[in-house]
Amino acid sequence: MTELSYERRGSGPPLVLIHGLGSHRQVWTPILGDLARRHDVIALDLPGFGASPLWTPAPHAGSVAHLADQVESFLDRLGIAEAGIAGSSLGGGIALELGRRGRAVAVTAFAPIGFWSGAGRRWCQSVVTAARVAAGRLDRRLPSIMAAPAGRAAFCSLFYARPRRLDPGDAVAAARALAAAPGFAAARDAFGDLIPWGYERTAHPVTIAWGTRDAVLPFAQSRRARALLPDARHVTLTGCGHLPFADDPAACLAALTPPAA
Repeated sequence: MTELSYERRGSGPPLVLIHGLGSHRQVWTPILGDLARRHDVIALDLPGFGASPLWTPAPHAGSVAHLADQVESFLDRLGIAEAGIAGSSLGGGIALELGRRGRAVAVTAFAPIGFWSGAGRRWCQSVVTAARVAAGRLDRRLPSIMAAPAGRAAFCSLFYARPRRLDPGDAVAAARALAAAPGFAAARDAFGDLIPWGYERTAHPVTIAWGTRDAVLPFAQSRRARALLPDARHVTLTGCGHLPFADDPAACLAALTPPAA
């Protein structure tokens, strides 16, 4: 089995970070250093995303369950039985699934997939696909586009509420990761088979964090999350977009810190 690409730093209780559809592990960069001060942080690239190769296709490849299987196997190879698990979007769904399987001491899901209506799911699939196509077509121009604050605002506002704050090089790398990901289509198409979340009461804490300016999975979906996961801690990330880590690193770090008992 092909190894997943990952970055590991820091010391303390293990914390696994899982990116979303078309993204890569570098999406966590704005908060990675702070997390590493108190955790053994492991930020991974899912199979077919970032620097991880696409593995041999399997039944239900790209589904939350299949990707959770791959992350479980990855944790087994690292000798980690349980960890804090945080995920963004698709990664949030995987984090919830791993929590349901008993692999998490705590789960934090940033705008997780699965709390949508049918129209909301189709919107998510279509707008992220359109961004992928645009990134591929504009590949040679991406450095010049992202070098200008107005260019970052135009190109990245789907995912970020404050795209002008992005590092231009990071913005180029993120766009190219989206365009190049060989696992994109299977994961996107598997959204249609995702069973709406239900979550039994668990011993581990669950936090759902959602940006009020999320244009991919709009904030209104957080209401369904509150209804389906009433025992979770629900955090509103005011003024943040779908990928809130660069929009408001401090608020994201607070969401990842369990409240004092």
